[in-house]
Amino acid sequence: MKEIKAIIHRNRIADVVHALKSAGFSNLCIADVKGMLKALDNKEQNYSVELGEAVITEIRLELVCEDAQADEATRLIQQQARTGQPDAGWIFVNDIGQVIRIEGDPET
Repeated sequence: MKEIKAIIHRNRIADVVHALKSAGFSNLCIADVKGMLKALDNKEQNYSVELGEAVITEIRLELVCEDAQADEATRLIQQQARTGQPDAGWIFVNDIGQVIRIEGDPET
């Protein structure tokens, strides 16, 4: 199995999720994170006092899929996350050593 993580601009997440779900991907996790991708405009950028740097709110998308599905997932993310900038985000693909399902209450 593969774990795919992507860091993308916040305004692209709806299209990315729609494309992934339409292709049958369902194990998605989405979180707002602070990052240093180049802002699309001044409204997107904030100054982080903690970091002493300009940051934007980015999306970290995580999904788990079968090895054979990883190329399709990364292709969809790459297509749908484009912003027109040369550096619109990153996709990371990692092998998963073990998957353990957490099941519901065994007494129900």
